[in-house]
Amino acid sequence: MRKTNFAVIGVGLWGEAHAHVFATHPYANLAAVCDLDAEKAAKVAAVYGVEHYTDYREMLKNPKIEAVGIATPDFAHADPLIACAASGKDILVEKPLATNRRDLERIVTALRANPVRVMVDFHARWNPPFVLVKESVERGEIGKVVSAYYRLNDTISVPMEMLSWAAESSVLWFLGSHAVDTLRFICGGEIRRVYSLARSGVLQSLGVDVPDIYQTMLEFDNGVVAQIENNWILPNTNPNVNDIKLNILGSQGMFNLDLTHNQAIERYLPNRVDRPDFLVKPVIYGKRMGFAYEAIRDFVERIATGREMLATLEDGIKVSCVILAIMESAKRREPIEVKYL
Repeated sequence: MRKTNFAVIGVGLWGEAHAHVFATHPYANLAAVCDLDAEKAAKVAAVYGVEHYTDYREMLKNPKIEAVGIATPDFAHADPLIACAASGKDILVEKPLATNRRDLERIVTALRANPVRVMVDFHARWNPPFVLVKESVERGEIGKVVSAYYRLNDTISVPMEMLSWAAESSVLWFLGSHAVDTLRFICGGEIRRVYSLARSGVLQSLGVDVPDIYQTMLEFDNGVVAQIENNWILPNTNPNVNDIKLNILGSQGMFNLDLTHNQAIERYLPNRVDRPDFLVKPVIYGKRMGFAYEAIRDFVERIATGREMLATLEDGIKVSCVILAIMESAKRREPIEVKYL
């Protein structure tokens, strides 16, 4: 099968993973990388022997590039996505698609004018336990879904150390996007009303002016009622950076998942105790594995085969609309109807 030429915009935390998959997949060829940080771009480019840029508009002039991975910070997806669409490049964009309604509208307008293929990287859709639950629900094995509870939190190291731009995002955009999409993916239907409460103080006292936690109720149009917890202030002594728990209750059965503290593997060292990652992005015999990488690989394969994307532009639009409603609800402290585009 002919290889597709890929490029990456933003080679920081997760963009380097895009580069790695594009460079190593049998259906792909990494042609170039771009980052505002010239040193970072040059370093990643040197690893894979490709060109590097600091201006993605210049990079997109290269006619050999056919598809692009966008891994810029949460708030900076719209402009490069619109430029890629105008250049006729297919797009893998990290979640969230956009963090305000104006950018969502701009993206929709651009893609109507330039109908390229787009996948939003809601990589939890490739998480084997979640896929097992979804398939069981679709087969009717637990009857009709009645309610759900999803807890998706991070240690405080994420906003304080990992993300230099945490104050320009929020735990809702960074984690809540995954939570909302996962529940849409498993429960079916669309979220029509939300009610959320937020609390601030811990991160503000440390100089990052964003809420610490959101507790959110979701009402689906198919009758499912769900609750989401998202916070950014777990102690760094938590065994994993993520805290992931999911319960799906049906009329005839239930799923209960604990993907953080399941004790499948524990490591005890002189100075720490942890539970090594074997699910999200482990490295096995030098190969990057896990569902977070599989999502990127799946994008490559769907570009090559022409199959429909598993996480579409429409999914990205709807999730961002739900998150905007959650933020408005927390601000007004009242239920909010979701306004979809």
